[in-house]
Amino acid sequence: MNYTAIIKKAWQGYDDSKHIRSIEDISALVSTNHVFRITFIDDDIVIAKLSYFGKYEHFKEDHRIIHSLCNNLLYPFENLLSKSLLKNNRVYTYRYKWGKTDAWVVFYNPTRVMQRLPRRLDEHQIRKLAQQIAKFHKACSRVSNVLPKSSKTLRTDMNTLTEQLHANPMKFGSLDKGEVIEYHCEQFLKYRTKYNAGTFETIPVFIDWNIGNFSVNNKLELFSRWDYDWFRMSSRMMDFYFFSRVVSDAGDRTVFSYLVNPMMEDRFMIFLKEYHQINPLTADELRFLREAYRFFILNYVIKDGQYFFSHQYAEKLQAEAFEIYLPSIETGFDAEKLIDTLGIEVPEYK
Repeated sequence: MNYTAIIKKAWQGYDDSKHIRSIEDISALVSTNHVFRITFIDDDIVIAKLSYFGKYEHFKEDHRIIHSLCNNLLYPFENLLSKSLLKNNRVYTYRYKWGKTDAWVVFYNPTRVMQRLPRRLDEHQIRKLAQQIAKFHKACSRVSNVLPKSSKTLRTDMNTLTEQLHANPMKFGSLDKGEVIEYHCEQFLKYRTKYNAGTFETIPVFIDWNIGNFSVNNKLELFSRWDYDWFRMSSRMMDFYFFSRVVSDAGDRTVFSYLVNPMMEDRFMIFLKEYHQINPLTADELRFLREAYRFFILNYVIKDGQYFFSHQYAEKLQAEAFEIYLPSIETGFDAEKLIDTLGIEVPEYK
Protein backbone atom coordinates (compact mmCIF):
# COMPACT_ATOMS: atom_id res chain seq x y z
CA MET A 1 0.00 0.00 0.00
CA ASN A 2 1.46 3.36 -1.04
CA TYR A 3 0.69 5.43 2.06
CA THR A 4 2.29 8.61 0.72
CA ALA A 5 0.17 8.53 -2.43
CA ILE A 6 -3.00 8.00 -0.40
CA ILE A 7 -2.11 10.88 1.94
CA LYS A 8 -1.52 13.16 -1.06
CA LYS A 9 -4.86 12.22 -2.60
CA ALA A 10 -6.58 12.79 0.74
CA TRP A 11 -5.06 16.27 1.03
CA GLN A 12 -5.98 17.16 -2.55
CA GLY A 13 -9.57 16.36 -1.64
CA TYR A 14 -9.29 18.74 1.30
CA ASP A 15 -7.37 21.69 -0.19
CA ASP A 16 -5.56 21.27 -3.50
CA SER A 17 -4.38 24.89 -3.40
CA LYS A 18 -1.96 24.17 -0.52
CA HIS A 19 1.07 22.21 -1.69
CA ILE A 20 2.91 19.54 0.27
CA ARG A 21 6.70 19.69 0.65
CA SER A 22 7.23 16.49 2.63
CA ILE A 23 5.41 13.61 4.34
CA GLU A 24 7.18 11.99 7.30
CA ASP A 25 6.07 8.68 8.84
CA ILE A 26 6.00 9.18 12.64
CA SER A 27 4.11 5.98 13.48
CA ALA A 28 4.95 4.04 16.64
CA LEU A 29 7.13 1.07 15.71
CA VAL A 30 5.14 -1.40 17.83
CA SER A 31 1.80 -0.44 16.29
CA THR A 32 0.11 -1.10 12.96
CA ASN A 33 -1.42 2.38 13.01
CA HIS A 34 0.03 4.90 10.56
CA VAL A 35 0.61 8.54 11.51
CA PHE A 36 2.32 11.11 9.30
CA ARG A 37 3.61 14.64 9.72
CA ILE A 38 2.84 16.73 6.62
CA THR A 39 4.92 19.85 6.01
CA PHE A 40 3.75 22.32 3.37
CA ILE A 41 5.90 24.60 1.24
CA ASP A 42 4.89 27.53 3.49
CA ASP A 43 6.12 25.55 6.58
CA ASP A 44 2.63 24.89 7.95
CA ILE A 45 2.22 21.42 9.47
CA VAL A 46 -0.69 19.01 9.94
CA ILE A 47 -0.87 15.43 11.18
CA ALA A 48 -2.49 12.70 9.11
CA LYS A 49 -3.79 9.41 10.50
CA LEU A 50 -4.35 6.54 8.07
CA SER A 51 -6.31 3.44 9.03
CA TYR A 52 -7.65 0.38 7.24
CA PHE A 53 -8.91 -1.76 10.11
CA GLY A 54 -12.58 -2.23 10.98
CA LYS A 55 -15.29 -0.26 9.26
CA TYR A 56 -15.07 3.13 7.61
CA GLU A 57 -18.38 4.05 9.26
CA HIS A 58 -16.87 3.45 12.72
CA PHE A 59 -13.78 5.45 11.76
CA LYS A 60 -15.94 8.42 10.79
CA GLU A 61 -18.15 8.00 13.84
CA ASP A 62 -15.26 7.95 16.32
CA HIS A 63 -13.59 11.03 14.88
CA ARG A 64 -16.88 12.90 14.74
CA ILE A 65 -17.42 12.18 18.45
CA ILE A 66 -13.83 13.09 19.36
CA HIS A 67 -14.06 16.38 17.49
CA SER A 68 -17.36 17.21 19.17
CA LEU A 69 -15.78 16.40 22.53
CA CYS A 70 -12.81 18.69 21.74
CA ASN A 71 -15.15 21.58 21.02
CA ASN A 72 -17.43 21.07 24.02
CA LEU A 73 -14.90 20.53 26.80
CA LEU A 74 -14.62 23.65 28.95
CA TYR A 75 -11.68 25.18 30.82
CA PRO A 76 -9.21 23.81 31.86
CA PHE A 77 -9.52 20.99 29.30
CA GLU A 78 -10.65 23.04 26.30
CA ASN A 79 -7.31 22.57 24.50
CA LEU A 80 -6.35 19.14 25.85
CA LEU A 81 -7.31 17.19 22.70
CA SER A 82 -6.19 17.72 19.11
CA LYS A 83 -8.89 19.02 16.79
CA SER A 84 -9.60 17.44 13.42
CA LEU A 85 -9.69 19.57 10.29
CA LEU A 86 -13.17 20.42 9.03
CA LYS A 87 -14.57 20.85 5.55
CA ASN A 88 -18.09 22.17 5.01
CA ASN A 89 -18.51 22.19 8.80
CA ARG A 90 -17.85 18.44 9.10
CA VAL A 91 -14.80 16.44 10.13
CA TYR A 92 -13.03 15.74 6.86
CA THR A 93 -12.34 12.06 6.23
CA TYR A 94 -11.06 10.58 3.00
CA ARG A 95 -11.73 7.04 1.83
CA TYR A 96 -9.39 5.39 -0.68
CA LYS A 97 -10.72 2.28 -2.43
CA TRP A 98 -8.80 0.47 -5.15
CA GLY A 99 -9.01 -3.29 -5.65
CA LYS A 100 -8.63 -4.89 -2.22
CA THR A 101 -7.30 -1.68 -0.69
CA ASP A 102 -9.73 0.22 1.54
CA ALA A 103 -8.01 2.92 3.62
CA TRP A 104 -9.20 6.06 5.41
CA VAL A 105 -7.49 9.30 6.37
CA VAL A 106 -8.25 12.07 8.85
CA PHE A 107 -6.19 15.22 9.48
CA TYR A 108 -5.36 16.82 12.85
CA ASN A 109 -3.74 20.00 13.98
CA PRO A 110 -0.40 19.11 15.63
CA THR A 111 -0.48 18.62 19.39
CA ARG A 112 1.52 21.05 21.51
CA VAL A 113 3.61 19.16 24.05
CA MET A 114 4.77 20.56 27.38
CA GLN A 115 6.39 18.42 30.08
CA ARG A 116 6.58 14.64 29.95
CA LEU A 117 6.18 12.71 33.17
CA PRO A 118 9.04 10.42 34.17
CA ARG A 119 8.66 6.73 33.38
CA ARG A 120 8.25 5.98 37.08
CA LEU A 121 6.05 8.38 39.07
CA ASP A 122 6.63 9.37 42.66
CA GLU A 123 3.73 9.50 45.14
CA HIS A 124 3.13 13.24 44.64
CA GLN A 125 2.88 12.74 40.87
CA ILE A 126 0.51 9.80 41.33
CA ARG A 127 -1.82 11.92 43.48
CA LYS A 128 -1.74 14.86 41.08
CA LEU A 129 -2.44 12.61 38.09
CA ALA A 130 -5.38 11.00 39.92
CA GLN A 131 -6.83 14.43 40.70
CA GLN A 132 -6.47 15.51 37.07
CA ILE A 133 -8.03 12.34 35.67
CA ALA A 134 -10.94 12.59 38.12
CA LYS A 135 -11.59 16.16 36.97
CA PHE A 136 -11.20 15.20 33.31
CA HIS A 137 -13.71 12.35 33.67
CA LYS A 138 -16.15 14.76 35.32
CA ALA A 139 -15.66 17.19 32.44
CA CYS A 140 -16.34 14.39 29.93
CA SER A 141 -19.42 13.40 31.91
CA ARG A 142 -20.82 16.94 31.75
CA VAL A 143 -20.68 17.02 27.94
CA SER A 144 -21.64 13.40 27.20
CA ASN A 145 -25.27 14.24 26.50
CA VAL A 146 -24.39 16.64 23.68
CA LEU A 147 -22.03 14.28 21.83
CA PRO A 148 -23.06 12.24 18.77
CA LYS A 149 -24.24 8.72 19.57
CA SER A 150 -21.93 5.74 19.23
CA SER A 151 -22.98 2.44 17.67
CA LYS A 152 -20.32 0.41 19.53
CA THR A 153 -20.82 -1.06 23.00
CA LEU A 154 -18.93 -3.59 25.09
CA ARG A 155 -21.73 -6.08 24.54
CA THR A 156 -21.75 -5.69 20.74
CA ASP A 157 -17.99 -6.25 20.63
CA MET A 158 -18.30 -9.40 22.74
CA ASN A 159 -21.14 -10.64 20.54
CA THR A 160 -18.98 -10.05 17.46
CA LEU A 161 -16.18 -12.15 18.96
CA THR A 162 -18.63 -14.95 19.80
CA GLU A 163 -20.05 -14.87 16.28
CA GLN A 164 -16.54 -15.14 14.83
CA LEU A 165 -15.91 -18.24 16.95
CA HIS A 166 -19.18 -19.86 15.89
CA ALA A 167 -18.34 -19.19 12.24
CA ASN A 168 -14.79 -20.53 12.61
CA PRO A 169 -14.00 -22.45 15.85
CA MET A 170 -10.34 -22.67 14.76
CA LYS A 171 -9.99 -18.92 14.13
CA PHE A 172 -7.54 -18.43 17.00
CA GLY A 173 -5.47 -21.53 16.41
CA SER A 174 -7.24 -24.44 18.08
CA LEU A 175 -10.58 -25.67 19.41
CA ASP A 176 -9.21 -25.46 22.96
CA LYS A 177 -8.40 -21.78 22.56
CA GLY A 178 -11.83 -21.19 21.08
CA GLU A 179 -13.45 -22.81 24.11
CA VAL A 180 -11.37 -20.65 26.47
CA ILE A 181 -12.39 -17.48 24.63
CA GLU A 182 -16.06 -18.46 24.60
CA TYR A 183 -15.96 -19.17 28.34
CA HIS A 184 -14.51 -15.74 29.08
CA CYS A 185 -17.05 -14.04 26.79
CA GLU A 186 -19.81 -15.75 28.77
CA GLN A 187 -18.20 -14.71 32.06
CA PHE A 188 -17.97 -11.11 30.89
CA LEU A 189 -21.64 -10.98 29.93
CA LYS A 190 -22.65 -12.74 33.17
CA TYR A 191 -20.82 -10.26 35.40
CA ARG A 192 -21.81 -7.29 33.26
CA THR A 193 -25.39 -8.13 34.28
CA LYS A 194 -24.51 -8.97 37.90
CA TYR A 195 -22.75 -5.64 38.46
CA ASN A 196 -25.44 -3.62 36.66
CA ALA A 197 -22.91 -2.31 34.18
CA GLY A 198 -25.73 -1.33 31.85
CA THR A 199 -26.60 1.42 34.34
CA PHE A 200 -23.07 2.87 34.49
CA GLU A 201 -22.70 6.32 33.01
CA THR A 202 -21.31 6.33 29.46
CA ILE A 203 -18.55 8.86 28.81
CA PRO A 204 -15.74 9.25 26.25
CA VAL A 205 -12.82 7.01 27.29
CA PHE A 206 -9.41 6.69 25.65
CA ILE A 207 -8.35 3.35 27.20
CA ASP A 208 -4.64 3.40 26.27
CA TRP A 209 -3.36 5.99 28.75
CA ASN A 210 0.40 5.53 28.56
CA ILE A 211 2.95 8.04 29.83
CA GLY A 212 4.08 8.50 26.25
CA ASN A 213 0.77 9.89 24.92
CA PHE A 214 0.02 12.83 27.18
CA SER A 215 1.89 15.80 28.63
CA VAL A 216 1.45 18.03 31.70
CA ASN A 217 2.32 21.59 32.64
CA ASN A 218 4.70 22.63 35.42
CA LYS A 219 1.88 22.20 37.97
CA LEU A 220 1.35 18.59 36.81
CA GLU A 221 -2.01 19.53 35.27
CA LEU A 222 -3.05 17.75 32.06
CA PHE A 223 -1.86 19.82 29.12
CA SER A 224 -2.24 17.68 25.99
CA ARG A 225 -3.40 14.20 24.99
CA TRP A 226 -2.97 12.38 21.68
CA ASP A 227 -3.30 8.88 20.17
CA TYR A 228 -7.04 8.14 19.90
CA ASP A 229 -6.88 4.65 18.40
CA TRP A 230 -8.70 2.90 21.25
CA PHE A 231 -11.28 5.61 21.85
CA ARG A 232 -14.85 4.57 22.63
CA MET A 233 -17.96 5.72 24.47
CA SER A 234 -18.19 3.45 27.50
CA SER A 235 -17.88 3.16 31.29
CA ARG A 236 -15.04 5.13 32.83
CA MET A 237 -13.77 1.80 34.19
CA MET A 238 -12.34 1.05 30.74
CA ASP A 239 -9.65 3.67 31.46
CA PHE A 240 -8.48 2.36 34.82
CA TYR A 241 -6.36 -0.63 33.87
CA PHE A 242 -4.06 1.70 31.96
CA PHE A 243 -3.92 4.12 34.87
CA SER A 244 -2.70 1.21 37.02
CA ARG A 245 0.07 0.65 34.46
CA VAL A 246 1.05 4.32 34.41
CA VAL A 247 1.45 4.46 38.20
CA SER A 248 2.90 0.97 38.67
CA ASP A 249 6.18 0.37 40.45
CA ALA A 250 7.72 -0.88 37.21
CA GLY A 251 6.86 2.41 35.54
CA ASP A 252 6.04 2.93 31.90
CA ARG A 253 7.13 0.07 29.67
CA THR A 254 8.69 0.08 26.25
CA VAL A 255 8.01 -3.67 25.92
CA PHE A 256 4.28 -4.27 26.08
CA SER A 257 2.82 -6.80 28.48
CA TYR A 258 -0.64 -6.70 30.00
CA LEU A 259 -0.39 -8.41 33.38
CA VAL A 260 -3.23 -7.94 35.87
CA ASN A 261 -0.82 -7.26 38.77
CA PRO A 262 -0.63 -3.43 38.51
CA MET A 263 -4.28 -3.17 39.63
CA MET A 264 -3.38 -4.68 43.01
CA GLU A 265 -0.31 -2.55 43.76
CA ASP A 266 -0.32 -0.10 46.67
CA ARG A 267 0.56 2.66 44.19
CA PHE A 268 -2.72 2.07 42.34
CA MET A 269 -4.56 2.18 45.68
CA ILE A 270 -3.09 5.66 46.19
CA PHE A 271 -4.33 6.67 42.74
CA LEU A 272 -7.84 5.30 43.38
CA LYS A 273 -8.19 6.96 46.79
CA GLU A 274 -7.17 10.34 45.38
CA TYR A 275 -9.51 9.92 42.39
CA HIS A 276 -12.38 8.77 44.64
CA GLN A 277 -12.21 11.95 46.73
CA ILE A 278 -13.02 14.05 43.66
CA ASN A 279 -15.12 11.70 41.52
CA PRO A 280 -16.50 8.91 43.75
CA LEU A 281 -16.53 5.33 42.54
CA THR A 282 -19.17 2.73 43.40
CA ALA A 283 -18.59 -0.79 44.65
CA ASP A 284 -20.09 -2.29 41.49
CA GLU A 285 -17.81 -0.17 39.31
CA LEU A 286 -14.77 -1.45 41.19
CA ARG A 287 -16.03 -5.01 40.86
CA PHE A 288 -16.53 -4.42 37.14
CA LEU A 289 -12.88 -3.36 36.83
CA ARG A 290 -12.02 -7.06 36.52
CA GLU A 291 -14.45 -7.32 33.60
CA ALA A 292 -13.00 -4.21 31.96
CA TYR A 293 -9.63 -5.97 32.05
CA ARG A 294 -11.16 -9.19 30.72
CA PHE A 295 -12.80 -7.23 27.90
CA PHE A 296 -9.53 -5.52 27.03
CA ILE A 297 -7.70 -8.84 26.71
CA LEU A 298 -10.50 -10.48 24.71
CA ASN A 299 -11.25 -7.56 22.39
CA TYR A 300 -8.02 -5.63 21.92
CA VAL A 301 -5.39 -8.34 22.41
CA ILE A 302 -7.03 -11.54 21.12
CA LYS A 303 -9.74 -10.43 18.67
CA ASP A 304 -8.04 -7.38 17.18
CA GLY A 305 -4.42 -7.59 18.35
CA GLN A 306 -3.17 -8.29 14.84
CA TYR A 307 -4.54 -4.91 13.76
CA PHE A 308 -3.29 -2.84 16.72
CA PHE A 309 0.21 -4.29 17.11
CA SER A 310 3.04 -5.22 14.79
CA HIS A 311 3.23 -8.91 13.94
CA GLN A 312 5.96 -9.57 16.54
CA TYR A 313 4.06 -7.95 19.40
CA ALA A 314 0.70 -9.39 18.37
CA GLU A 315 2.09 -12.94 18.50
CA LYS A 316 3.75 -12.31 21.86
CA LEU A 317 0.69 -10.74 23.47
CA GLN A 318 -1.78 -13.29 22.13
CA ALA A 319 0.38 -16.15 23.44
CA GLU A 320 0.57 -14.42 26.84
CA ALA A 321 -3.19 -13.87 26.78
CA PHE A 322 -3.82 -17.62 26.89
CA GLU A 323 -0.85 -18.51 29.10
CA ILE A 324 -0.99 -15.66 31.65
CA TYR A 325 -3.65 -12.95 31.26
CA LEU A 326 -6.89 -14.94 31.06
CA PRO A 327 -5.87 -17.53 33.73
CA SER A 328 -4.99 -14.69 36.14
CA ILE A 329 -8.37 -12.97 35.96
CA GLU A 330 -10.06 -14.99 38.70
CA THR A 331 -7.06 -15.15 41.07
CA GLY A 332 -5.04 -11.99 40.40
CA PHE A 333 -7.65 -9.34 41.11
CA ASP A 334 -9.41 -8.66 44.43
CA ALA A 335 -12.15 -6.05 44.07
CA GLU A 336 -13.13 -6.29 47.73
CA LYS A 337 -9.66 -5.09 48.72
CA LEU A 338 -10.15 -2.00 46.56
CA ILE A 339 -13.62 -1.42 48.02
CA ASP A 340 -12.24 -1.69 51.58
CA THR A 341 -9.33 0.63 50.74
CA LEU A 342 -11.75 3.30 49.53
CA GLY A 343 -13.99 2.81 52.56
CA ILE A 344 -17.11 1.93 50.58
CA GLU A 345 -19.42 0.08 52.95
CA VAL A 346 -21.55 -2.41 51.04
CA PRO A 347 -22.51 -6.04 51.60
CA GLU A 348 -20.40 -8.58 49.73
CA TYR A 349 -21.94 -10.59 46.90
CA LYS A 350 -22.79 -14.15 47.88
